[in-house]
Amino acid sequence: MSNNLIKDIPVGERKLLRKTFWRSFTLYSSVSPAKQGASGFCYSLMPFINKFYKDPKDKKDALVRNMSYFNTTIPMSTFIMGLTASMEKENSMREDFDTTSINAVKSSLMGPMAGIGDSIFWGVIRVIAAGVAVSMGRTGNVLAPIVFLFLFNIPSIAVKYYGTFLGYSLGAKYIEKLYSSGLINILTKAASIVGLIMVGGMTSQMVTFKTTIQLKMGGASVLNFQGMLDQIFIGIIPLGITLLCFYLLQKKKVSINILLIGVIVLGILISALGIA
Repeated sequence: MSNNLIKDIPVGERKLLRKTFWRSFTLYSSVSPAKQGASGFCYSLMPFINKFYKDPKDKKDALVRNMSYFNTTIPMSTFIMGLTASMEKENSMREDFDTTSINAVKSSLMGPMAGIGDSIFWGVIRVIAAGVAVSMGRTGNVLAPIVFLFLFNIPSIAVKYYGTFLGYSLGAKYIEKLYSSGLINILTKAASIVGLIMVGGMTSQMVTFKTTIQLKMGGASVLNFQGMLDQIFIGIIPLGITLLCFYLLQKKKVSINILLIGVIVLGILISALGIA
């Protein structure tokens, strides 16, 4: 990104973006299964929230909004932070701004940004840096680990820094156009769909259940319950558990801590009983 793009941002907002960049290093310093890096994301956005929202209720709503689930590759996170900051700024100035679009856009970008970031930083740069460092280490060079850290972290931090400004600039540039053209509703809908697809994919990968129950006759299995469940709907038990937790969380206002403890206890019980 050219320096002209940074210079186009007002000086005061450039200072806020630098604060966001430095705060972004705390992104995963406090992680929970339900929120992942939400607290770090919200902390990084607080300079903008404190700047643009003077009404306590508006500020509270913004803080709650930015405490939603967030998880992506660290070097790509600041691009989403910058874009979110520009949307929060727009929301503070427009009464007709659709606040649901903020989290919809954020959620839709987490997956693609993670895919790009993981491929580049974990799949390429880390391997190259490790290869160079291992070659140096084999010759007894004590600088090998330092070289690895430099080779991996310099491009990572550079992408984080400029990504903050790029996300903010793109957001400020195109959000006004989206509103004036009426495309913001389409963007919000599309972003929500992508976000739901990402959540569905995560559910299928992270929530698993395989029962070991079988009916046997003469030492041979005549009915495999897991096979029968898969014939009905692959992943029907994990999906059912996920939807039940969502229902209890959203409709019955059950604490997330109670749900976590309940799932852990349930897992221990079905394991102890030999069900799964």
